[in-house]
Amino acid sequence: MATGPLARLLGLSHLDRNAAGAGLLIPRCSSVHTFGMRFALDLVFLDRHDRPVSFRRAVPPRRIAFDRRASVVLELPCAEGAAPAGARGEARPQTMTAREVNVPSLSLERLFGVIDPEAREAFKVGLGRAQGLLGERRIWNVNTTSSGGGVAEMLWSWVGLARGIGIDMRWLTVGGFAEFFALTKRLHNYLHGEVGDGAGLTPAERSVFEQVSEENAASVLGHLGPGDVVFLHDPQTAGLVPHLTAAGHLVVWRCHIGADERNELSDAAWEFLCPYVTGADAVVFSRRAFVPRCCEGMTTAIVPPSIDPFSPKNQEMAPARVRAILRRAGLLAAYPAGAGSGEAEEVAPAFERHDGSETEIERRCEVVGEGELPADGDRIVVQVSRWDRLKDPAGVMHGFAAVREAGHDAWLVLAGPSLGSVTDDPDGGAVLAEVEADWRRLPDGIRSRVLLACLPMEDLAENAAIVNALQRQATVVVQKSLKEGFGLTVTEAMWKGRPVVAGATGGIADQIEDGVTGVLLHNPLDLNAFAAAVGDLLGDPERARAMGVAARESVRRNFLEDRHTLQYVELLERLLAG
Repeated sequence: MATGPLARLLGLSHLDRNAAGAGLLIPRCSSVHTFGMRFALDLVFLDRHDRPVSFRRAVPPRRIAFDRRASVVLELPCAEGAAPAGARGEARPQTMTAREVNVPSLSLERLFGVIDPEAREAFKVGLGRAQGLLGERRIWNVNTTSSGGGVAEMLWSWVGLARGIGIDMRWLTVGGFAEFFALTKRLHNYLHGEVGDGAGLTPAERSVFEQVSEENAASVLGHLGPGDVVFLHDPQTAGLVPHLTAAGHLVVWRCHIGADERNELSDAAWEFLCPYVTGADAVVFSRRAFVPRCCEGMTTAIVPPSIDPFSPKNQEMAPARVRAILRRAGLLAAYPAGAGSGEAEEVAPAFERHDGSETEIERRCEVVGEGELPADGDRIVVQVSRWDRLKDPAGVMHGFAAVREAGHDAWLVLAGPSLGSVTDDPDGGAVLAEVEADWRRLPDGIRSRVLLACLPMEDLAENAAIVNALQRQATVVVQKSLKEGFGLTVTEAMWKGRPVVAGATGGIADQIEDGVTGVLLHNPLDLNAFAAAVGDLLGDPERARAMGVAARESVRRNFLEDRHTLQYVELLERLLAG
């Protein structure tokens, strides 16, 4: 059985067929990769009651396989010479199924208590216009995952708030084969101007994209009614546009990523995507600079994302509760027996769900470290992100080494999702392996103050509460992205009153006023500048506190859901007027 993070990451990939034995059972897992494998695998996906839900036969090296229904995966060495399912000449079955995400309704009353009276009145008026405009129409959001990443997090809140005011908004997730998600990850990197896995965008890739898109579109159309409006999110859904518009639906394609400066790679990505997205009735981007030439002249809206201040990830938490949650999650040292303030007995490690119920944290993080954990009073630098090279977790770690070498006594926590939990990101395991290898090469005195934390994803609200507590416990939050669409983790940390040091890329530059509400790194690759910025904040607590206060006020004015929602109301008025 794979128990530790390394065993879960490597699986059977470091073994030859004889050493692999009977196989490997991986708990708390719904997705596996076969990168580095020396032989093909038979995979059995099991639900939380250990009942088989699906099988994959003879999966070759360099593949991703997943089943969202699974909680456990069994890896078995397959017989030599076995042909994989879906091999050349064998028809691949249609398995794409759009699944509706069950989102609870949320109340607007709490938001009204946060925003200014003028904003509150404008929001009420705008919501009334939306209700009159839509009538009996439903609004559908479509993407590829309900967990992991900023898009899924925004949809949980946005859909819930819309339903709370009587607008029938819904959410579907669609699927794809391993080749499809490898391609869309490549497109993601290309749109940022980065090479990614180095593979191209050939007619074969387009064939995979269109096959999956056609099957997904057929499943999505089975959910839609006459007059329904559809918001498609990011490149994974672009191929649905022609199918849905041909069926008579109003379609808005929403792209959450992009690059401030174009190059051959971003041009290639847009050349691939434009035949699909230009058929939409409108397109939405987070920044004007992200709009490609092929979309010029289309109905276009620029809508920066926003956060829900009352979600488990952003709700207020008393310091004692923050510490209780982090102890339960395995990210903060427990009090020695017979010592401490009594918080462990007095404060439950609990958070509030959207429905108002209170739940205690149950799961612990999988932590790579030397065994010691930060104590209550220790200063902590935190980055929370996917395990993605564009988030530069290795660079954060090496920059933090310079912070320690400059004499600052602090810890670094690099936190990301548990492996296999983000089904549309096939690179996470490889990136975490690279970061862990770099961590092992750090000098002892630095390595002992760096934690790599994989946060549990079985319960998304629990995951969000752990992130909330971790950001609130942080002395400084960093987001050293090399490329970024928007970077909601920046907004989230600013809302918690934390000083943020972040790369001046994409939407991060729209969130932070340099030196006032945070610190921008104009060259995120400059580790000396990163170390100096973090060290300055660690060494000047009063400046850090003032920066955090200004950051929270900036989010309150600019990045809550009233502004975001009104911009979409204005777009729908342009599309549905008359």
